[in-house]
Amino acid sequence: MKANKTNNPLRLGLWVFLLLALLTAVEFAFALWFGSWLLLLLAALAKAGLVLVYYMHIAKLFKVDESIDRESYGYKLATNRLGLWLFMVSDSFIFGGLMLSRLNLMGLTRPELDQALGLGVTSLLLVSSFFMNRAETSLAGGDRRAFLASAFITILLGIGFIIGVLGVEWQLAPFGPGDGPQGTVFYSMTGFHAFHVFTGIVFLVIIFRNGLRGRYSVEKHWAVEACAVYWHFVDVVWIFFYPALYLIGTVVP
Repeated sequence: MKANKTNNPLRLGLWVFLLLALLTAVEFAFALWFGSWLLLLLAALAKAGLVLVYYMHIAKLFKVDESIDRESYGYKLATNRLGLWLFMVSDSFIFGGLMLSRLNLMGLTRPELDQALGLGVTSLLLVSSFFMNRAETSLAGGDRRAFLASAFITILLGIGFIIGVLGVEWQLAPFGPGDGPQGTVFYSMTGFHAFHVFTGIVFLVIIFRNGLRGRYSVEKHWAVEACAVYWHFVDVVWIFFYPALYLIGTVVP
């Protein structure tokens, strides 16, 4: 019975992940063969749309029953969702400012970065979003063991992403933070994003610990949903940062 409850959402989550992986491969091919920023933008928008609609459950914002008791869990859940989304919208302005700075300072050029490493850390983050969705879906279906396993895998993948960016890419980059526009752009964008990934990992550790203690149920697991939405938000940001740093434009000589 438990498997029947979660089987369809998990299967749909897998298809969404496969589409995201395919679009990422298409992005890489576009950059390699065509170099069109418009095609890269369309691919990024398609990926972000998939994450927003399926992984981040944006439609839940509009499912508010005005007749429910203001002291009820359902009402508090709806207001908490709105508060979380307002925070993410405000945070988006900072990320948007970083993107505008990148375009203003570098135009249609980009830093000389390791393409394989960029694709690798991007893949880690996409896979982590799949397991984060699996964790949330499993808990909603009553499968606590799958929730814990998927949350733990997400933590490991998040740590792998940070190591890949800060521990490897920062060391391999042929320029420093003060070396012209490319240094300013690269270290600002990746550093600020990595900080958000780190806070997401802290959030994940908290819900994993609480999950071990049995503090969540099928009916009441807002903390897990909030962690999932925040984690996918960080993924959406990287969906745009990845082509902006690694794919769009020609390499700075």
